[in-house]
This record gives sequence, structure tokens and C-alpha cells, in this order.
Amino acid sequence: MDASIAIRLHANDDVVIATRQLMPGNKIPGETFEVRDLIPPGHKVATRDIKAGEAVHRYNQIIGFAKADIGAGHHVHVQNLGVADFERDYAIGTAKRDPQKVAHPATFKGYKRANGKVGTRNYIGVIASVNCSATVVRAIANHFNRERLAAFPNIDGVVPMPHPLGCGMNGAGEGAAALHRTMVGYALNPNFAGVLFVGLGCEVNQIDPLVEKIGAYPEGMLQSVNIQELGGTSKAIAHGIKMVEAMLPKANAFQREEASIANLIIGLNCGGSDGYSGITANPALGGAVDLLVANGATAILSETPEIYGAEHLLTRRAATPEIAEKLIGRIKWWKEYTSRNGGELDNNPSVGNKAGGLTTILEKSLGAVAKGGTTTLNGVFDYAEQINAKGFVYMDTPGYDPVSATGQAAGGAQLICFTTGRGSAFGCAGVPTIKLATNNALWNRQRDDMDVNCGDLLDGVPMQEISQRIFDAIIRYASGEKARSEMLGYGNDEFLPWMIGAVM
Repeated sequence: MDASIAIRLHANDDVVIATRQLMPGNKIPGETFEVRDLIPPGHKVATRDIKAGEAVHRYNQIIGFAKADIGAGHHVHVQNLGVADFERDYAIGTAKRDPQKVAHPATFKGYKRANGKVGTRNYIGVIASVNCSATVVRAIANHFNRERLAAFPNIDGVVPMPHPLGCGMNGAGEGAAALHRTMVGYALNPNFAGVLFVGLGCEVNQIDPLVEKIGAYPEGMLQSVNIQELGGTSKAIAHGIKMVEAMLPKANAFQREEASIANLIIGLNCGGSDGYSGITANPALGGAVDLLVANGATAILSETPEIYGAEHLLTRRAATPEIAEKLIGRIKWWKEYTSRNGGELDNNPSVGNKAGGLTTILEKSLGAVAKGGTTTLNGVFDYAEQINAKGFVYMDTPGYDPVSATGQAAGGAQLICFTTGRGSAFGCAGVPTIKLATNNALWNRQRDDMDVNCGDLLDGVPMQEISQRIFDAIIRYASGEKARSEMLGYGNDEFLPWMIGAVM
């Protein structure tokens, strides 16, 4: 892609995207109009006169409808672009594409578990069953500081996972089911050598049924603490510390071994997006996903409110009609869910998203789905459901970063790739999170938070080269190199199961 003051993504588009601030009177090479407004970097400028009510296209897709007449050269944003209902052609299964598999898949160095899974980290998790046990969870985990773990060099840490749920909820409802899947899923995630559940005792979310769902587990590495049965907070903390101490030698016995990258499940997320997200980092990550799939790995696209308006691009890739219909069903559920809570899906773009140049959820979604690459969609999964399909798959999650990533990790993701154009501060509990910067300014400004720069695509670096850069980074971080979010201590406060339903 040649460096320019603006980018046209498709010949049929009604807008181009500014790569630097444009001034009235600027002329854009290859375009016939003259800029009429001050256009911030990442924002859109109309390439033709657009009448009120007309559809506006970017990526050769509808991103909204003109709320007023827009003249060529004028700024296209919230003041003159909005969302309206329109028919989408789902064209189920018409764009399926199975890539040629790599004969000798790439490898990484991970922790091989008894159940055949491979972890990218070697943690012990301390998980609350209910908010009432959060203080005990933190006290147990915080006891195992760097000095106390010095004798166990193969252990990455003891991770506290408190959360605000577990009681005051319908024990047979959607919210309770999602919480159960989350806790079970974290216990099954191979990044954890062992797990200690901590409960109060009288909560709705009881631990014993969760342990039954988990099933077979290495001896002594799945334990639980009941605060009320043990006689209170201090005794529960002391007992929990002893239980974790008993796990440490067994966890430390694991060492990194060579493993096929086909064992990896990668979560795909984006947060703090901007006008460049759908041009640089998201499609570059999509190229890396295609490489992962060719190597036999699995990648999870999520954030259903942020694929709304672009779901037809996914249904066209569905392996079966049933997979497509499940995705469409989740979109319908979200429309009803947001409506009954007094919201709408189009209120998803945040203040930061809009400041970065994104106007409507349709525009944001079209850029977001690019993270998923181009291969066949092989499955649609409920929140925190165990991923049992290979290749490119989808998990229904909110767009809120910690909730989405928590669901992906519970589904089995051992690593997360996270694109950002505004500089989101985030890391996932127990799962390394690779931050991908969408633009050079962010990369230079928040270098301490970012792992991979994708902004140099605008300087002419080929997309394929950046996708390979991301793929190589995945192997490095999966093999033990610490991501910036890990080094900065993110994750312990970002474990956040999805709260669905009334709090009673």
C-alpha cells in the first residue's frame, strides 16, 4: 500500500480515509474532489455528493445512511451519518474456503498436560465461586509472591480470580449457566496446572456441581475451600495456602516441550478501535489467522455487538447452514436483549472509537470481522463453551473486553491477540495477551504497552509481511516470552464472567 494522505479501500466506496490531518483545499492523488473541511487522521471524507437517505459505502459495504446532504470533500461522521435497517444477503456457505494445510506445522514450546492439551503458561489459579469469597481468594494468591515462588522456577505465578457474581441470581438461568461454564472452562484451560476454588458456603453458585462437570483431573491439583465450614476468613486463608503449597511441586515438575502449533487456540479481540483498525491491524491479524488455520490451529472471533452489520460476511463462510443459523440466532437474541435493557446495538461505538474516526456500529463491525481472516467458519459457540472444532470459529460474547476475553479463555484459548488504535489497557488472567497497535503514533506514544506494530502498513510495508510478523510473535509469546501486559501486571483484575439477567 503506497503512502498517501488518504486511503481508498474499494473503487465503489463513497469515502476515503485520511492518513493525516487534511485541510480545506487539499487535493488527494487519484481523486477528483477537493477537501472542504478539516478532516482529522483516521476520519472519512466524502468522495462524491451524497443525498440525504442514501447508503454510504466503505469496504464496498454499507456503513450507514446520510442524515443530511453531504457534499464531496466534506467530513463524514456522526453529524451526517447514521444507521437504519436494511436487508442483508446472508448467502449461506457461498464463500467457504479451506486453505491448503501445511505439511509440517510450525511448533512452539509449551506445557503438555495429561489430557493432551498444551499450555502456553504454567499457573495455579485461585477462583472465587462468589463475590463473598473474593477477599479470601486475593489473600491466598497474594501470599505467593516472587520470593515464595523462587524455589519453583517453572511456575508463572498464582493467579487470583475474584468476580462480582455467584449469588443474587437465578441459579437455573442464563447467567448462572454462563458462570458455570466460565469456572469449569478455566479449570480445564491448559495454562493452569492446578486450580483452587474458594466458596463461602451458602451461595447459589455451589462448588461441588462444578467439580463434577470438570471430571477427571490430576490428583491433588483440583481443590476447594469452604469459608463457613472451615470457621471463617482467617482459617480459610490458612487452609487455602496449604492446599496451594501442596500443588507447587507438581506444577513445577512441568517443563516446556516442543509441540505443534495445531494445539493452540487463539482468542481474537479488539478494543479502543480507530479509523485505522479495519485497515491495518485487523486485516493483518486476519492474515495471521489464515496462517494459523493452515498450520492446524484454531482462532476464535467474538464480540457479537461488534460484528452486527457484518454478520452476512461470516454466514457466507459457514461450513453448514446450521452454523450460519446459530450465528443469525445470536444476533436476534442480542437485538432483543439490548432492547429490553433500553439500549440498541448501534450505541456500541464508544467516545474513543468515534474520536478515532469510527461513526457507526456497521463501520466498526466491518473492520472487526477482518480479524477472522478468510477461511471457512467451522463452529459457533455459546459464551465460555468449550471449543471442540478446529480452524476458524466464533464465540458469542459481549464487546466489553474483559468479559469477552474471559469467555474465550474459558473456552480454551491459551493466548489472545488484541488490536487497539486508542491504546486499551488490558490483559487476561492467566492468558498472555498480545497488543497490536493499529497506527505508528500509538506505537510510539504507548510503546510500553504494545507488542506488535501494524501501523507501518501505511508506510508501504506489505500486509503479508505484517501478518507474518504477528504469526511469529504468537509463536514467541506462546513459547514463554512475556507480553507487555504480563510484565505490567495486567490480568488479576480483568477476570470478569458475563453477568446476564436480573440481580436479585
